[in-house]
Amino acid sequence: MQARMTHPAMLVPATLDSLRAYSLSARKLGDVPPATFAMVDLRASQINGCSVCVQLHATELKKLGESAERIYGVSAWQDAPYYSDAERAALALTEVVTRLADKSDPVPDHVWAEASRHYDEEELGALLIAISAINVWNRLNVATRQVAGAWKPGND
Repeated sequence: MQARMTHPAMLVPATLDSLRAYSLSARKLGDVPPATFAMVDLRASQINGCSVCVQLHATELKKLGESAERIYGVSAWQDAPYYSDAERAALALTEVVTRLADKSDPVPDHVWAEASRHYDEEELGALLIAISAINVWNRLNVATRQVAGAWKPGND
């Protein structure tokens, strides 16, 4: 496999730093656990078919000490017993925000209400920023067919 082109964030120097800063900014707000953010990133990446980010965030979850069941189960979180109600709410929010197109009510009230039960406004803001950030990375990677495993943290 070969990428179609150099990653756009590498071609536009300010973009890489800006996207990284945007992505990381969410993780500095509220008390959302790092594993929840990594699950959000993994689930959006699975939906978007971004192999680079699926590998990256599954590896991140492993480094955070998550079990194989919790990592592999993210793709079927609704039917897997491994997640807290708060994690389920974050994953549900991730799914609807990632799949906005062609729905009359893209983010249904029941999904929002459940997320609001588990996260305060600052934490919801952080989750929404994280979801939007991973969707940007996914779209750039998928459009240019970036290759999973070709990029490793610390090699940039």
